[in-house]
Amino acid sequence: MLDERVRVQRGSDRHRGGEPGEGIDSRYAFSFGGHYDPENVRFGSLVACNEERLAPGSGFAEHPHRDVELISWVLAGELTHRDAAGRTVTLRPGDLQHQSAGAGIRHTERNAGAAPLRFLQLWLEPATAGGEPRYTVVRSVADGEPYEVPAAGARLWVRRPAAGERVGLPPAPRVYLHVAAGAVRLGETVLAEGDAARITDPGRAPQPVAVAGAAGTELLIWEFDG
Repeated sequence: MLDERVRVQRGSDRHRGGEPGEGIDSRYAFSFGGHYDPENVRFGSLVACNEERLAPGSGFAEHPHRDVELISWVLAGELTHRDAAGRTVTLRPGDLQHQSAGAGIRHTERNAGAAPLRFLQLWLEPATAGGEPRYTVVRSVADGEPYEVPAAGARLWVRRPAAGERVGLPPAPRVYLHVAAGAVRLGETVLAEGDAARITDPGRAPQPVAVAGAAGTELLIWEFDG
């Protein structure tokens, strides 16, 4: 059994939103938009983990953001990003997009391809508001190399373990584990694609260990400084 430090959220339990009639199927892990649950508003600096499913030709019209760190991770298909700075970027599985909204940005996100698109968008709250917007794309993120989001006191590890391989989780105050593909086991609990675990560790040992249950497993592991 998992101890009280671990809270599992099944992908099937996410709140459904979006605009299905427009080809947008959204699945929220936290309170978001018109969906509000006062007991589920954040974990560490993470305030949103949305799985977006866009039919070909559909997407989000130009809209603003400010004072948020936006991480996009494509699960299947291609995501086309356009912004008010004149950038047009296509993201594919394995690419990481990071937008620091700072004092304000405007952008669009669309499925301009012929195949269905699935991607995660994660919102992190920075410690300090305002500042200059910044934009970064990392192509083909390597296994086991952390991506730092210092403004939000966070770092992301992408792990692609072989079947049966053990993956140690960071000894951080808070760890968020999302199964992007495949399956893992925490104790006797199996997490499948789309499932997540929120792990709060106030310094007690042992730290939970994830064991990959299938080939092709991909894990997104966030660690938060507080």
